[in-house]
Amino acid sequence: MKAVRLDRLLANLGYGSRREVEGLARAGLVRRDGEALRDASQRIALEPDLSARMTVQGAPLDPLPGVCLMLHKPLGVTCSHKEAGPLIYSLLPERWRRRDPALSTVGRLDKETSGLLLMTDDGALLHRIIAPKAKVAKRYRVTLARPLQGDEAAILASGELMLEGEDKPLLPVEMEGEDATHCTVTLHEGRYHQVRRMFAALGNHVDALHRDRVGGLALPADLPAGEFRILGPGEIAAVFGG
Repeated sequence: MKAVRLDRLLANLGYGSRREVEGLARAGLVRRDGEALRDASQRIALEPDLSARMTVQGAPLDPLPGVCLMLHKPLGVTCSHKEAGPLIYSLLPERWRRRDPALSTVGRLDKETSGLLLMTDDGALLHRIIAPKAKVAKRYRVTLARPLQGDEAAILASGELMLEGEDKPLLPVEMEGEDATHCTVTLHEGRYHQVRRMFAALGNHVDALHRDRVGGLALPADLPAGEFRILGPGEIAAVFGG
């Protein structure tokens, strides 16, 4: 089982510099199974239950590297580190923004799209989810500016619709109408602004867009916009089961 120095572990989890972590340890503020860990140089085994057994300043240790979370992205927030305006990372606890390896979004939702967004510090998992061969479907709830004409579902399912500026047709898209201006669509690829562009190609305009499912993982009704929760192994596996 891998083991790392206590100061390195806590510094990489964002608790401060190694010197600051050393101060926490000397002050008896880092504990495992109730016992103070005062030597910041001691090696700590990265056991699966370490976050449940260790506390820092009286609070449970943050999740170890390899974490994956789901976040309910609100409107007006950008999935970027650099762009102007509110950023998705500002919704995380400050300490989580200092983690190393850093948390990254699994794909992106544009600023005016809300819904289910996955974040992880596990590069292998991230690439496994977004890889085309994984065929992880994504479902969106769509509000349109104009009423549906009735032939959209057949056109989207045909696998023949071309987007402006592209030379390869879209993969078949599953669409279910709800009423004249609302529907759900399920994509099996992730082209740039795909939902907005494909409805533009059909002569309509997307007024609102919300992603409610990635693979077999659905956004829970009790997770408010702007909030997140850590996923367990079963929930991560569900991503590949839909």
